[in-house]
Amino acid sequence: MDKWFEPVENASLRVISLGAGVQSTVMALMAEAGEIGPRPDCAVFADTGWEPKEVYTHLNWLEKQLSFPVHRVSRGNIKEDLETNLNTTGHNFASIPFFLINKDGSNGMARRQCTSEYKLKPIRKKVRELAGLKPRQRTPKGFVVEMWIGISRDEMLRVKPSQDSWVENRWPLLEKNLSRRDCLRWFGDNYTDRPLAKSACVGCPFHNDHEWRRLKESFPGEFEEACQIDEKLRDTEGRFHGSRFLHAKRVPLREVDFSTAEEKGQGQLFNDLMLNECEGMCGL
Repeated sequence: MDKWFEPVENASLRVISLGAGVQSTVMALMAEAGEIGPRPDCAVFADTGWEPKEVYTHLNWLEKQLSFPVHRVSRGNIKEDLETNLNTTGHNFASIPFFLINKDGSNGMARRQCTSEYKLKPIRKKVRELAGLKPRQRTPKGFVVEMWIGISRDEMLRVKPSQDSWVENRWPLLEKNLSRRDCLRWFGDNYTDRPLAKSACVGCPFHNDHEWRRLKESFPGEFEEACQIDEKLRDTEGRFHGSRFLHAKRVPLREVDFSTAEEKGQGQLFNDLMLNECEGMCGL
């Protein structure tokens, strides 16, 4: 077996990076059931402050199913930070990967910093705290944290080693050769009639049309929040090099017709590659 796909020997701490989506939920529940081991010491959920309400409801339920603790951490509210920065300096520290129409008419995409700032860094900070490490303290020789990442077989392209020498990523779902569909089947077999949430911010540009349509029809208040942010991006576009949009069509989100055949397929391949990106990368 490839050493990437097996437990870390003599790990000092075993932590689940919990996004509360399909894969990390199933991974945590399988650990609780003894189907994956060694048993994790805890899970860490990084809250961006703009998760769908169904994610918070699901997370509250999930915590009750687990005997190991789930630590919730946050760097702040990404929606509020985005609104504040757009209203003041125009410097978008809460940078999410907007779709762009540049001033020369070409298409582009904004740099993505949200995963690092609102997911990876808060989790890293908490893990160091759990390990008893002070800020800027060097890790002791031989100290290693085993970080469980919820990437399934159909997302192999997203497997990456940790950027920290003291953290070794582990992918338990790959060890069991499970796809996302396998995870859904396992959950359905063990938790009949229990819904699963999709882990992604309300206004995530990686939503495909199916997800935008679901948000609009089932959670109109949250869809309205996304529309307002989308509009505000262009209200302040004089401060930026071009026009910004949340939707891949580069048109106002409120005007997108999600029911057309063309738009049902729009961005599907792109979304397949980035599916649950915050689930497997950040909280991934």
